[in-house]
Amino acid sequence: MLLFNVILLIHFIAFAVYLCTLLAQWRDYDTRVRGALGLILGIVLLVSGIVLVIMKYPHVNYYKVVPKTGLFALVTILNIRYGGKVYSRWAYYTLIVATLLAACIAVVRV
Repeated sequence: MLLFNVILLIHFIAFAVYLCTLLAQWRDYDTRVRGALGLILGIVLLVSGIVLVIMKYPHVNYYKVVPKTGLFALVTILNIRYGGKVYSRWAYYTLIVATLLAACIAVVRV
């Protein structure tokens, strides 16, 4: 149980830092070129999320896992599409909405 909580904490911190990096670009999202931090945080989120699902395997809540995975896939596709370039307005706001929606799905009880 301690291992699960530690991995969950790592997952939450990576998610919060990713959201903070998005919000830090609020005023200059269309001029600031992204660094490698988003990629590193995305990998940490993906690996920790997979480990969390594996640890709870028989009792996985698929109503939460499937939509969050879809949202993370959307975020990944947008980050690949705009790799090394600045975000468009549509892409930036889509990233923020997808990230906040995934957070809401994570905390809602089903």
